[in-house]
Amino acid sequence: MESYDVIIIGAGPIGLATGIEAQKRNLRYLIIEKGCLVNSIYHYPANMTFFSTSDKIEIGGVPFVSHGPKPTRREALEYYRRVKELWQLPVRTYERVEQIRLAGAGYELETSKGRYRSTAVVVATGFFDHPNLMGVPGEDLPKVRHYYDEPHPYIDQRVLVVGAANSAVDAALETWRKGAQVTMVIRQPEISHRVKYWVRPDIDNRIKEGSIKAYFSSQIAEIRPEAVDVQTPEGLVTVPNDWVLAMTGFRPDYAWMERMGIAVSDDPLRIPQRDEQTFETNLPNVYLAGTICGGMNTNKWFIENSVEHGSTVMDQIQARLRG
Repeated sequence: MESYDVIIIGAGPIGLATGIEAQKRNLRYLIIEKGCLVNSIYHYPANMTFFSTSDKIEIGGVPFVSHGPKPTRREALEYYRRVKELWQLPVRTYERVEQIRLAGAGYELETSKGRYRSTAVVVATGFFDHPNLMGVPGEDLPKVRHYYDEPHPYIDQRVLVVGAANSAVDAALETWRKGAQVTMVIRQPEISHRVKYWVRPDIDNRIKEGSIKAYFSSQIAEIRPEAVDVQTPEGLVTVPNDWVLAMTGFRPDYAWMERMGIAVSDDPLRIPQRDEQTFETNLPNVYLAGTICGGMNTNKWFIENSVEHGSTVMDQIQARLRG
């Protein structure tokens, strides 16, 4: 059985940055990822542009040069691939960690492909793999999608977009521009203040002129094969429909964390338990890093403000190994 000083679960930008910090400290480490490299970014919409500038999401001292002021998904995928190659990071993709068990002075990790031993574990799994469900009848119909990739499949289709943040706005505008008849259902009384500032005027104007129909302070009551019932302030409205793009956000894999033994708060934010200074969870020598630290508050941590988590965590691990 292979043994390490630390195993990092998750090969997103923060997982890679944490691996670089382990390498700087000459620690024996491994990064395990259940999907592909930077799996969350890979599942972003094909035409997505980051809110941050490229220099804000650099890791490992590797310059990120983009063609525009804001990098694209495609540029980010290539950038993090180059970081992985430059630092020769040991990443094992398409391998899911199934269990973490105490074993002597460390842990034994069981994965879909094998077993490992490690003194410490860092969980940097993010939150993008588990959509927030609406919990309405018909949500399991094939026409309902919680991930949006590109607008081409929706040409000349009747598309209902649920949500008011960046993902929903991008999906609404892109599908509308490809000829879709777009309706938005928004729980809030207005478009989210978090929408990218260069996109906000576009969606506001499309709604104002009537090109995109928006029901504010509303929510879906039921999804049926040929229509969607929407509960609005004026009453129930039936919208003829072909596709529902439920851009309702995502959450960490709480079932997985519970199985691992990581404690989570009982309040609505469901924040995983960790020491605010060291990032250590309720399990000794098991740490969190990156966006997973925010629980359901998925707007608290981003690449740019959590990239230093890896350095903090590795300082703790190195000190204990030396102690």
